[in-house]
Amino acid sequence: MNALVGEKLSIITSKAQTTRHRIMGIVNGEDFQIVYTDTPGIVNPHYKLHEQMMGFVGSALQDADLFLLVTEVGETFKNQQVLQKVIDSDVPVILVINKIDLSDQATIQDKISYWQAQIPRAVVIPCSATEGFNVNAIFDNIMALLPENPPYFPKDELTDRSMRFFVSEIVREKILLLYDKEIPYSCEVAVESYREGETLDKISAIIFVERESQKAILIGHQGKSIKKLGIESRKDIEEFTGKKCFLELHIKVLKDWRNSDRALRQFGYEVGD
Repeated sequence: MNALVGEKLSIITSKAQTTRHRIMGIVNGEDFQIVYTDTPGIVNPHYKLHEQMMGFVGSALQDADLFLLVTEVGETFKNQQVLQKVIDSDVPVILVINKIDLSDQATIQDKISYWQAQIPRAVVIPCSATEGFNVNAIFDNIMALLPENPPYFPKDELTDRSMRFFVSEIVREKILLLYDKEIPYSCEVAVESYREGETLDKISAIIFVERESQKAILIGHQGKSIKKLGIESRKDIEEFTGKKCFLELHIKVLKDWRNSDRALRQFGYEVGD
C-alpha cells in the first residue's frame, strides 16, 4: 500500500505478522479518490490477537469494491478459507505477485500460471514495489475496475489514523527490526502522551511485554538496546512529522495480553463484549 499511496503508512519488514490493524490510505486526484485498506496478513489464529487481526481481514472482504491480493513468488497462501471467500465473491480481483526482483523468469511465470488457474477472473500483475516495477500498471488496473462513487473523505486527508497510532507503529517496527525470535510478537506499543509544539513534539510511549525476561531483553545490557530503539524510532518519527521529537520509552509487563480481551480493547482492537 505504501508504494500506491506514496507515503509510508504501514510497517514494512521481512518478518511475518507485521501489520496488526486495518490501516486506510487515501489517494486523491482531480477526478478520483481511491481508499486503500491495508489489512493484517493471513494467519491461522493461535491467540485472541490473531483472531482480531483476521477480523479486520473479514470486514475488509465484506465492504471492498476491489480485492488487491498481494503475494510473493515463494509464498504459499496459508488460509484457504479466506482464499475461498475471494474466489467465491463477485468482486473484481487484482492479484499482485511482489518481489519479482528476487526471483527468476521461469519461477515467476509458474506463479502467474498458478494464480490464473486459482482465480480465473483475476488480473495477475508481477511487480517489485521496492524497484517501482509495474506499480503504475497496478494503479491503472485499479482505476479501470473501481466503480464510480462520490468521494468518501475530504480531499486533504491521507489516512483515517491518528499521529499517535503512527508513532506506536514506528516504534513497533523498530522492535521488529532490532530484536529476534518471540520478542517482537510479544510487544505492543501505546502512546501515553503526545504534546505537539511548533518545532518540537514531546512523546511518551509504553512498550508492553508479557514477561519480565522480555523486559530485560528489550532494555539490554546497561540499557544499550532500549537506547538504540529510542534513537532509531525518533529518527523515523521526525522524518514522518517533519519536526524534532523528544521520545521517552517505558516498558511494562502485562501478562498474556495477546489472549486478554481487556488488553486488546485497550490497544484498539475491536473485541466484542
